[in-house]
This record gives sequence, structure tokens and C-alpha cells, in this order.
Amino acid sequence: MLLSDFDYYLPEELIAQHPCEPRDHSRLLVLDKNTGTTAHQHFYNLPDYLKAGDTLVFNDTKVIPARLIGAKADTGGKVEVFLLSRKSGEVWEALVKPGKKARPGAIITFSDELSCEIMENTDFGGRLVRFRFTGVFEELLDKLGQTPLPPYIKEELADKERYQTVYARESGSAAAPTAGLHFTKELMTRLSEKDVNLAFVTLHVGLGTFRPVKTDDITNHVMHREYYSVSPEAALLINTTKEQGGRVIAIGTTAIRTLETATSHGKLTAKSGWTEIFIYPGYSFKIVDAAVTNFHLPKSTLLMLISALAGQESVFSAYHEAVAEKYRFFSFGDAMLII
Repeated sequence: MLLSDFDYYLPEELIAQHPCEPRDHSRLLVLDKNTGTTAHQHFYNLPDYLKAGDTLVFNDTKVIPARLIGAKADTGGKVEVFLLSRKSGEVWEALVKPGKKARPGAIITFSDELSCEIMENTDFGGRLVRFRFTGVFEELLDKLGQTPLPPYIKEELADKERYQTVYARESGSAAAPTAGLHFTKELMTRLSEKDVNLAFVTLHVGLGTFRPVKTDDITNHVMHREYYSVSPEAALLINTTKEQGGRVIAIGTTAIRTLETATSHGKLTAKSGWTEIFIYPGYSFKIVDAAVTNFHLPKSTLLMLISALAGQESVFSAYHEAVAEKYRFFSFGDAMLII
């Protein structure tokens, strides 16, 4: 299966530079994965497509201010440290730019209270770093760190909370689970009033989600590990939904990957750990029936995942339709319901 099979043309002006206001007024392209037919709605119409007994599964991860700008202690040269995941205590995996300044033993200073030492290189071109600090690390990170918006967003974000979901609660992500950005508290209340269940799992978004595929044969691509957690309450609710004939509808690709990782023999298990699951066409889904997702970058693992769920031909037909209808793409863009 070739990487070029997942390419498409996107005019640059369709890359959303700011979020829609209000959140749930973004557009919603509805794709029937069985027939390939589409409908054009707004996100606040989502409840119209759901039934009592369905369960929506949200990723409740919270974006941390993961981008730190510092200076090399011996030369004063500027260095960027982008936090990916906490390994243990003060040790994090990070991307460091420029890499030539990030050799083991180098000290990067961010303030009088915070610095880090480069420990070793990682298999994926990153670094393990050990932080040294005075005070509370999280408070220093909130003070000194920057919200890590994707590089294709060129405009400044006026309110950093717009790059968080309204239900975010578990800190640890380097990027937002963007399908969830369309939900408001009022919309979630409407869903509950319709007897649609709301379940929450956690996957801290890291390099695995946004690392580009560099192999011509996509089956040779190796995903980077990301931390996930499924609570006993979520597992019980989702398993009960399946037993009673309801649908499990994942909100975003990270929720899909969490559910498919933690499911065996049709049952979701309460567990936590690291996942490197790579889903592409030909994959047989174990528990996910439908999904809400944004429009993804060409040649990305996220586009491959939704092509597995809805069928590659139907997905690309819907994407071409979305381009023609001038939908807004990527993190701050419009949404798709695959049902």
C-alpha cells in the first residue's frame, strides 16, 4: 500500500487559521460508511444522527504548554525543547532544535528556576532530558511554556483555551485531540438529555499522532508510542453499550486508537499503558462503530485510519467534495461524522 495513495490536493486558503465561534457552529460533513453518501450539516446537528443507547467516547487529555525556548548554558545559543511525554519523575522525551546543540551533557537554561540536561538520543530523533527546577514543575511550565500550535497555523491564538476541549482534565498532551474542539457544554447536555452516553478515556497526544510517514510502503511505517488509559467505569459503559445493541462512536482518531488498543475478543479492558497501534485500510475494527473526526493532512496516519473505518474510496470522494464546498481543514477546521 503506497503513501501516494493517500495524497490529495488542498488549496492553502482552506487551512483553518482560527477556531470557529461558537465551537459547535463549525460545519459537519456526514459520511455514511456503508453507502458512501454524504450530507452537509452543522456540528450542532450532531444529536440528530444519534440514538438513545449510543455511547460517545471522548479523549479527555489536556494540552500542556509543551514548547520551551531556552539557551545553551555554555554558549547562549537559542534552543527549543518540545515536550512529548513524561517518562519518569523529572525525565521527559522531547524534540530539541537545533539538534546539533542537543548532545548528551548539554545544559539548556529557561529561567533561573528551570533548566534541563540532555541525557541521550532516542530512536525517533528526539532526546531524553532531565529537568532541574526550583518550585513546582507544572507551575513553571505554565509560566514559561508556550501552547504548541501546529506549524500550518500562522496566526496567533487569542485565547489559549480554544486549543483545549471543554472536557479536558488529564494533563499530558503535546497537541489537542481536535475532533473534540467542536463540543460545547450545552451540546453535551443536549446529548445526555437524549440518553446518549458519554464516556471518557485518555490518550496523551505525542509524536505518534503527528509524525509524518516517510516510507513509500506505508506498512513499513513504525508508530511512536503514546500513553493511554481506560478506566473501569468507561470500560463497563462501553461494553454494556455493545451488549445492548448501541453504537460506540469515537470522538477523534486518538479515541479510536485507545479503544482498539484496549479491546480484545470484543471486550474493552480497563487498563493503561503505551500504544503504537497503526490502523490503515484492511484493519478489522474490534469495537468502534462510528467516529467524529476533523479533516486530516494528506499522507498522514490519521487519514489512513479513517480510510480504514469508512473505506478509502468513500473518504477521498468526501474529501474532494469538502474541498469543492470550501470546508475548513485541519486542527481548527470543520468536522466529519462517519456513521
